[in-house]
Amino acid sequence: MQRVDSEITRLIKEIDYDEVTNLFNKLQGGKRLRAGLILKIAPTCTTAPLLGAIVELIHAASLLHDDVIDEATLRRGVASINATDGSKTAVMLGDILYSKAFSELVAFDKEIAKVISSSVTALSKGEMMDVKMASAFNSDEERYLEMLYLKTATLIEACAHAAALLAQKDALSHSIYGKNLGLSFQIIDDILDITSDEATLGKPAMNDFVEGKCTLPYIYLYQHLGEEDREKLSSLHAKALSRDESIWIREMMQQHKTIEKSFALAQKLSNEAMSVIKDDTELVEILQTMIKRSY
Repeated sequence: MQRVDSEITRLIKEIDYDEVTNLFNKLQGGKRLRAGLILKIAPTCTTAPLLGAIVELIHAASLLHDDVIDEATLRRGVASINATDGSKTAVMLGDILYSKAFSELVAFDKEIAKVISSSVTALSKGEMMDVKMASAFNSDEERYLEMLYLKTATLIEACAHAAALLAQKDALSHSIYGKNLGLSFQIIDDILDITSDEATLGKPAMNDFVEGKCTLPYIYLYQHLGEEDREKLSSLHAKALSRDESIWIREMMQQHKTIEKSFALAQKLSNEAMSVIKDDTELVEILQTMIKRSY
């Protein structure tokens, strides 16, 4: 990971603009899940750290744009770039990071470059779907999971796929692993948005629903409620919740076990991922650690 960080520093320095360097340094590094996955799958490949750095620039760019779209003022508990420096600056910084990442990606094998670049197209499509879905209460689980795959899981899937190609390992099994890891990871994040507090999340609890995102626990809750309570839940969508409204939602979720049902899906996807790479103990450990982040 130190080599990944060194490559990221080099790539940012090559942009040769102090403003970009200063803005990028404001960004929180995060878990580096995607780069770490590449290194786990292709640990002996000399170009793996560079590929990891490229993917982390892509991920950072997507988060910058995401914060602008969501009008988010916090990212991992720290003021977002759009909050401190304006949305125009955040979008331009994201564009620069995307462009730099793609200019480096062309040095890789054509198939590897295609896998990563195609995932970015899917990611952008998923972001547009997410925005569209936030305009009204969504109770369609299949539609939500499709958006989740495109917006979150596809880049993780691409990392696993590309790293397997780099290391000459089975690309299909690693692709399945990456897809299910990405979906499980986001479902757990959806759960934590409800079950954790603001200090842990770095943003207000239940913020997803306030922003218009109907995540799995809300979708499952809607499926279990009667007509009157369905109308009440729908009426609270994309609005600031009072303390009593938040308590009501949590009590209903507890009563109908929608958190547990969401976790069960994340566990099922995780188990499927483990089954295709069961001989790789390090990849299995990543899944187990991810699942333990829950409640």
